[in-house]
Amino acid sequence: MEDLFQLGGSLSGKRIIVAMSGGVDSSVVAALAARSGAETIGVTLQLYDHGAAVGRVGSCCAGQDIRDARQVADRLGIAHYVFDYESRFRDSVIDRFADEYLAGRTPIPCVRCNMGVKFTDLFALARDLGADCLATGHYVRRVMGADGAELHRAVDPARDQSYFLFATTQAQLDYLRFPLGGMEKPAVRAIAAELGLVVAMKPDSQDICFVPDGDYAKVVRKVRPDADDAGEIVHVDGRVLGPHKGLIHYTVGQRRGLEIGGQAEPLYVVRLEAASKRVIVGPKAALAVQAARLEEINWLGGGHAGPLRAKVRSMAKPVAARLECERLVFESHEFGVAPGQAAVLYAGERVLGGGWIAETESAELVGA
Repeated sequence: MEDLFQLGGSLSGKRIIVAMSGGVDSSVVAALAARSGAETIGVTLQLYDHGAAVGRVGSCCAGQDIRDARQVADRLGIAHYVFDYESRFRDSVIDRFADEYLAGRTPIPCVRCNMGVKFTDLFALARDLGADCLATGHYVRRVMGADGAELHRAVDPARDQSYFLFATTQAQLDYLRFPLGGMEKPAVRAIAAELGLVVAMKPDSQDICFVPDGDYAKVVRKVRPDADDAGEIVHVDGRVLGPHKGLIHYTVGQRRGLEIGGQAEPLYVVRLEAASKRVIVGPKAALAVQAARLEEINWLGGGHAGPLRAKVRSMAKPVAARLECERLVFESHEFGVAPGQAAVLYAGERVLGGGWIAETESAELVGA
């Protein structure tokens, strides 16, 4: 069998901990680990439990998904444990998610979850259980290079999750395994079907896991009741165009839902000013960004000093850029760069690391 878990030689006597979310991907990882001959233990973290989400298929780490993970473990004949991390998840992910929106930023809770609960707390838990590695169902590749383990994009570009894993540290990467990074999704589902796993045709999660109906503003209001404070929508030229219903309803680059008709040209959200509770809008040209300042930079690129490409949104294509200390400079103007999002850096297929976008430099101001 191909060495999907990169442990070398026979896996007899090895112990693999698999992070099982209840979806098809992590279930297949557990199946592959069990089939390898290693002692396999499935671990599920209960991260939240709030009414509608409990019975909702397609969420993660709650209710039905926990039951699915247990059923898969029973089918595979492996041990399965559930650990309650609800309060830790609320403090480190949900509360921070709400606070970021109130600060006029656009958060990515999935990255914060990976940085904390999943790749820090679960990492420590796997170590305590004496595991040789911690395996997950993420679509990303761990490639051994001249200087150790490297993080690379998945073979299937449509499934690649490297953007969400940029904050993985070198120590974590040395211990983590991603056996699905070299596979395409249909092949993964085929394995699940072949083994008769109940999750073989289970839909993929599409929303933020703790937002059961896609209404993130409702979650923010629940955590921070003052989140709907109204303010003004202001054009970049200083004109007040009307009121808005709260910063949490807007993100940089947004065009629809502004409710300010009768304008001579389409207007977009250019920035959010939390202190004054103003939504600043302007033409598409006003969205152009020349550079961004990054914070909490995580570097996995070793001594790489050559050209790189930067991806500033999960669905964006990487673009040519250069990193000057904490300043990321784009070769061409980039649009829709939002504070709170991540800038992930690549050299070809390799993830060099990345950082959080703290603030941006307008191309219009630079060229003025």
